[in-house]
Amino acid sequence: MNEERKGIRLSDSQRLSWLRLIRSENVGPATFRDLIAHCGSAGDALQMLPELVRRGAGRPIRIASLEDAEREMQVASRMGAVFIGIGEPDYPQYLRQSDNPPPLVAVKGNPEVFRLPPVAIVGARNASLVGIKFARTIARELGEAGYSIISGLARGIDTAAHEAGLDHGTVAVMAGGLDLPYPPENLNLYRAISDRNGAVISEMPFGWEPRAKDFPRRNRIIAALSLGLVVVEAAERSGSLISARLAGELGRLVFAVPGSPLDPRAKGTNGLLKNGAIVTTCTQDIVMALTPLVERPVFDDLAFLAPETDFPAINPPDETDRDRIVNLLGPVPVEIDELIRTSELHPSMVMLILLELDLAGRLQRHSGGHVSLTYA
Repeated sequence: MNEERKGIRLSDSQRLSWLRLIRSENVGPATFRDLIAHCGSAGDALQMLPELVRRGAGRPIRIASLEDAEREMQVASRMGAVFIGIGEPDYPQYLRQSDNPPPLVAVKGNPEVFRLPPVAIVGARNASLVGIKFARTIARELGEAGYSIISGLARGIDTAAHEAGLDHGTVAVMAGGLDLPYPPENLNLYRAISDRNGAVISEMPFGWEPRAKDFPRRNRIIAALSLGLVVVEAAERSGSLISARLAGELGRLVFAVPGSPLDPRAKGTNGLLKNGAIVTTCTQDIVMALTPLVERPVFDDLAFLAPETDFPAINPPDETDRDRIVNLLGPVPVEIDELIRTSELHPSMVMLILLELDLAGRLQRHSGGHVSLTYA
């Protein structure tokens, strides 16, 4: 895993433009990617944003200022963190291969940990002593076998997994900004992770206090960073099951530790087993399943530099074209390819109209290349 990795290197000015663009209103990872494909660079995209929003019939959006971006860069520098772009060598390789990965992540610690084959371990915050002991055991043994441990710094199973992974490398994914670790009682663990060859990572702005709806977003990153995800204990409705579902959607292996039918913390894991998760009673169960994936060559690190959506030079769509797409859309998600076939417009024209609607806050993106209209 120590081979030289290829990639671009963003200049300081490019990094500032990337940060401004992803921090601008209505610009998420998919929109960011489409803007780069259409405009050619983040700097050009920032210049074109007002016109694209106007054409999408939306109100003016907030574009992150240069001063705000410089201020966030300064905060990151003071706490020893860096921003890593998706095309750069230090960007986490498995996160890059996920569905709509964040174009820019803030990282504090040693990015070399991202070169180790990663395994996520998640579970209940009110974990049992048996669950905590098992999580520590598999985290320690996976570390000894050359794996990094990914988790969310939460109480219970997450904490146990991180603590046991400190010696060999562990990654904590934050739901808020890197400067606001949560929960507060894990502050010392947070510091230890970045001080001992691990890393903490977040796609959220510095100063961002995590909200309830930010944790599923954090769970998506946990799943995307990993080759496989292990659920030790989980109730029937829990964030750990959200992580497991997201991992399955991303094509990651899902492992579950069986538990007593009488323990509510085992209902979620036992349910995963009924639905095809890999039975996990020892670390070897995980290693045997992941070894073929670890030995498989890593995908092209430069994939982001050749985006799937190509916007050749075309005239802006007129109102007739835009109305045709809007009329075909509705509250029910439809596949973009089907939208292109039905509209009989050039694919680049359709993608540009969708980009305009997205920036105007009128489009909702869904997994699997589906979109729907957003109604105020």
